[in-house]
Amino acid sequence: AAGAGAAEIKAAVLRVERERPLPLSRLDLPAGDEGFAGARVATADNATTGRFLGQTYETVEVTVAEADIGARLDALVAEGVSVVVTLADADATLAAADHLAGTDVLVINADAADDRLRGADCRANLFHVSPSRAMLADGLAQYLVWKRWTDWVIVHGSHPRDVAKGEAFARAAQKFGARVVETRVFEDAGGARRTDSGHVLVQRQIPVFMQNLPEHHVVVVADESEVFGAYIPYRAWDARPVAGDAGLIASNWDASFEGFGATQMQRRFEKAAGRAMTDLDYNVWAALRAVGEAVTRTASDDPAVLRDFMRGDTFELAAFKGQPLTFRAWNNQLRQAVILADGKLVVTLSPQEEFLHQRTRLDTLGYDEPESACRF
Repeated sequence: AAGAGAAEIKAAVLRVERERPLPLSRLDLPAGDEGFAGARVATADNATTGRFLGQTYETVEVTVAEADIGARLDALVAEGVSVVVTLADADATLAAADHLAGTDVLVINADAADDRLRGADCRANLFHVSPSRAMLADGLAQYLVWKRWTDWVIVHGSHPRDVAKGEAFARAAQKFGARVVETRVFEDAGGARRTDSGHVLVQRQIPVFMQNLPEHHVVVVADESEVFGAYIPYRAWDARPVAGDAGLIASNWDASFEGFGATQMQRRFEKAAGRAMTDLDYNVWAALRAVGEAVTRTASDDPAVLRDFMRGDTFELAAFKGQPLTFRAWNNQLRQAVILADGKLVVTLSPQEEFLHQRTRLDTLGYDEPESACRF
């Protein structure tokens, strides 16, 4: 540090390029600055506090091809970057963490939901502000069980991440006492995403695909790849609610969320970015604010000091979720409530009050310490 209480933090938000299909709805087209806009608001927030404490914050925004991750990280470290926030899939996130394993650089995953990153493939230098698939699935399951909608049909896509999400939903059903009465796979046959006559075709196809199901209360959709999920509500054969990656959606943030002071966060973001805040924006904001909070509390800019403090018992982040957020010491995952929303309004936040835990109800979401395969 540059003196007592003084600190300089240079962070990088690293977005790794990957092919993404067009979303089914044009309303879901991602903004070009998604994630980066969250970083700008967080950096401004950190600077506001830091100004009084002699602390300075700088964030660089980097987009890189997966093959160039190592070289770009070397250049960033040479420029003095000590915190890297990743917007990447699981493999690229691990590549970044492993490349920086010999340094003190703190790596924070703001995107990949894969449970293996919090389990067998965890890394001591890798923190997670993005909720895991298990956390999202458990948050949804708690509410469905509270509603007594306990007989589920799970429909998952054919891509690996859709299969993994389907498995997370099935695990959540078993964990909280729901029953999966049937599982179906929607095969991605490719083809055009949006055509003039697409609704006619979908109107015929989906009811046939959803025919002859056992009696059920709810259809749970696992479609991270955005191939079919948005087509299930209002088109299935049986009149049943839809949840998961369509209908009632579990996420880390929603543009309609106004609880716990979130309205002022939404407004500040909208003023800065000219659009609504997404969950990726929120994740990056939370990642950089967690670092800022650790810098303020430790009066240090040493990433090793920050890492130990963030993992410790006294770290807390105020993040508009109703209670301070903390990191799980056994796998570096940020504990947080899951928002369930229908595209217009927030329906509820999980964990639900009925589900208890000896440490904190937030640990009813995702893999708990005894179940975790993570060993630092």
